[in-house]
Amino acid sequence: MHSALKNRISGPFLVVMGVAGCGKSSLGQRCAEALHIPLLEGDNFHSAASINKMRNGTPLDDVDREAWLDLLAQQLQKHPGGVVLTCSALRQRYRNRLRTAVPGLRFVFLDLTQEQARERVASRAAHLFPVSLVASQFATLEDPSLEPGVLRLDASRPLEQLLPEVVRWAQVAVSVNPQEA
Repeated sequence: MHSALKNRISGPFLVVMGVAGCGKSSLGQRCAEALHIPLLEGDNFHSAASINKMRNGTPLDDVDREAWLDLLAQQLQKHPGGVVLTCSALRQRYRNRLRTAVPGLRFVFLDLTQEQARERVASRAAHLFPVSLVASQFATLEDPSLEPGVLRLDASRPLEQLLPEVVRWAQVAVSVNPQEA
C-alpha cells in the first residue's frame, strides 16, 4: 500500500502535535482549511476505554496508544490527496509508526511550557483531558526538533502568526518534492 499511496500524493501530510493544551486542534483546523485538505482530529479515534482512563485522571500508556496509532495510520492512508492530523505524537516511536504508514509525513510541533499547558487545559470546559494529566504528557514527550520533517513553533504565539508559517512550510515541501510531502 505504501508505494500505491506514495504514487498518488498530491497534497501535504501534516501532523500537528504536542502536549495537551498546545493548540493542536485550533491550528490543525485552520491549516486544513487553508490547505484545502481534510482534518482528522486524533482524539476522535481513542477507544472508549482510553477516554474513560483520561477522564478519570489516569495517563495512557504505550499499550493504550498502540491500537490508536494503528487506527490513525490507517486514517492517514485513506487520504492520498493530503490531510492534517491532530495527534499528541509524544514519543519518537509513535511518530515513526505514523511515518511508516505515510512516507514523508511531516510534523508541526507546538511547543509550550508545562505552566502554559496547565493554564490552557484548566480553561477548557468539558474536555476529556484533565489538568492532572499535563505533567504525565511532559514526562512522556520526546522532543522531535532534531528529527527530519519537523517544524517547531512556539505555541504561545497567536494562530494568525503560526498559520502562514505552517502553510508556507507545507507548500514548499510539496512543491520541492511532492513524493516526500
